[in-house]
Amino acid sequence: MQRSTQKFLIVGGNCLKGMVKVNGSKNASLPILAGTLLCAGTVKVNNVPQLQDIKNMKDVLSYLGAQVTCDGKDIIVDGSKIQSLEISEDLMRRMRASNLVLGPLLSRFGFVKISYPGGCNIGSRPMNLHLKGLKAMGAEIKEKFGYITATTESGLKGAEIHLDVPSVGATENLMMAATLAKGTTVLRNTAKEPEVEDLQKFLNSMGAKISGAGTDSITIEGVDELKPAEHTVIPDRIEAGTYMIAAAVTKSDITLSNVIAEHLKPLIAKLKETGVEITINDDNVRVSGVERPKAVDIKTMPYPGFPTDMQPQMMALLTIAEGTSVITETIFENRFKHVAELRRMGADIQLEGNTAIVRGVPSLTGAYVEASDLRAGAALALAAMAAEDGTVLDSIEHIDRGYERIEKQYNSLGARIIRVSS
Repeated sequence: MQRSTQKFLIVGGNCLKGMVKVNGSKNASLPILAGTLLCAGTVKVNNVPQLQDIKNMKDVLSYLGAQVTCDGKDIIVDGSKIQSLEISEDLMRRMRASNLVLGPLLSRFGFVKISYPGGCNIGSRPMNLHLKGLKAMGAEIKEKFGYITATTESGLKGAEIHLDVPSVGATENLMMAATLAKGTTVLRNTAKEPEVEDLQKFLNSMGAKISGAGTDSITIEGVDELKPAEHTVIPDRIEAGTYMIAAAVTKSDITLSNVIAEHLKPLIAKLKETGVEITINDDNVRVSGVERPKAVDIKTMPYPGFPTDMQPQMMALLTIAEGTSVITETIFENRFKHVAELRRMGADIQLEGNTAIVRGVPSLTGAYVEASDLRAGAALALAAMAAEDGTVLDSIEHIDRGYERIEKQYNSLGARIIRVSS
């Protein structure tokens, strides 16, 4: 097996303590950056995390002809001189969220050609809901040789669209497509995630007329154009949740700042069930671990249910819980790839279809493990921080896609994580 060029060496058993500020949301930033393509002027997006996925999206925008400049965590996009409406296969394969340019480009220019996107291999995430919705708005879609070409002769038209499942990506793509469509579009059975609400807030700041985000029905009244604006991205609830589980799994006491606790209710409820102490004070959340957490059952569901993006990290905690936990994954069929790696560290986990039966063990031991995707990598990093002895975590490029210099952040709290090149 070919190893990646960078790894983490993690020495476990260290207690974490202190305060850490949560970065802006990756999953909110990506659709918002794609949404800047709807405006022929300059848009500023603040509090954007410095991640590989964000760099990839900036590369997509630049490839299309947008002028992209950065000032720390603030990104300025000038979309007045878009030159290309086709995106190279190489760029599309770098991440899943590259498909979010489909709706904005088609809505503004009436044409777009993209290949099927890449991203973490955690299960089937088809484009059919995106394309079905665009067709309902009058787009002509052609799929050939791995490319999607979408055209519309006289602009998109408002329509009533019912999503078969509450897909976040499809909800966001169709919201953006409908902003410049003629007439009113109603999306039903939509995703309720906070990131969808943040996208609505951003688009409305540019002059869009959208209401209902956060519910299962979103209404978009088409407008003629969008205008320059400035927007600050919400905090990353998945990064915050990962810190919270880190405190629990290492029996530590840490405080998070820049947190919207409302977005973390499902995780907070489950952590409290395990016995972890959580105190909320405005936008600060303090998490105090216990000597040994109690086993709990988890079932991933669309928001406001327990998030699939927190399932691997929660499994890492439950491997050392007292008792047996049952984890049911209902969102992505391949989201148990971290199980084999956790077993290398001494975890007792049995898989039965989309269910994992986790029998808690007193402690984990260090091992050579490999991240298969973003959240699996985070889970293995947490397990390694709790384990006895040292762990080598390979393929950390997955982690860099969604966590900004994770070793620097956790080392500031007392962890021992070293990034090495091979």
